[in-house]
Amino acid sequence: MMDLKGKNCLITGGSRGIGRHMALHFADLGANVAITYARSVDAAEEVVGEISGKNVKGKAFQADAVDFSKAEEVIQSVVDEWGSLDVLVNNAGITRDNLILRMNEEQWDEVINTNLKSIFNYSKAAAKPMMRARGGSIVNVGSVVGLSGNAGQSNYAASKAGIIGFTKSFAKELASRGIRANVIAPGYILTEMTEQLSEKVLESIKAETPLGRAGNPEEVSNTAAFLASDLSSYITGEVIRVDGGMAM
Repeated sequence: MMDLKGKNCLITGGSRGIGRHMALHFADLGANVAITYARSVDAAEEVVGEISGKNVKGKAFQADAVDFSKAEEVIQSVVDEWGSLDVLVNNAGITRDNLILRMNEEQWDEVINTNLKSIFNYSKAAAKPMMRARGGSIVNVGSVVGLSGNAGQSNYAASKAGIIGFTKSFAKELASRGIRANVIAPGYILTEMTEQLSEKVLESIKAETPLGRAGNPEEVSNTAAFLASDLSSYITGEVIRVDGGMAM
C-alpha cells in the first residue's frame, strides 16, 4: 500500500491546478506538505487549511520560482522547521503560447525562466539537505509537449524538453547519495489552464488520444505520489507519460 507517512514534502506552484491536487493527495497519504505560490494568497491559505485538516503539517511560501535566493530560503525554512526535506515536486509553470514568428522575447524568456530555471533553483537548493540525509526524491513536472513539440508552443516545449535533460543529468550526479529524480510528462489534463480551450479543441484532443479522453489531475497526482514514495525506490532518471497514449 502506498503511503507518505513521515515524509516532508515541498510542492512548487501548489495553490492551484495539478499542484493543488498533488498537495492534498500527498497529505491524504500522510505527508507534511509545504507549497509555494506566486500571487494567490487566498488560494494558498485555503490549501494549507485543507492540508492541516488532515492531521499533518501544512505551510505556504509566497515565492517567485525564478528567484534563486528565495528558493534557497524556502528550502532552508522547511528543513529548519520540519527537520528534513524528503520530497521536492517542481510543478510551477506557465504558458505564453504564440507562433514562433509572432513570439516576442518576453514571451520566450518568461516561460523558459519560470518553467526551467525554477527547476534548477529548487533542485540545487534541495540537493544540499538531501545529500546530508543521503536520500530524497525529486519529481519534476514536464509535459508530452517536451517530447513531441507542438505548434504555437516552442517556448513551452523547449522548457519542458530542458526539464528532461536536466533531470537525467541530476539523477546521474546524485544517485550515489541516494537521491532520485524523475519526470512526469502529462498530456492534456483538465485544469484551470485547459478550461479556456474551446469544445472544438477538446474534441480534437480526445481524437488524438488513444484512450479517447482528457486526463484528470488525480491521475497525475497518483503518479507523483508513487515517485515520491518508497515504492519507486529503484527508479531514477525516468520520464513517465500520463497522457492516455498520446505520445505513444
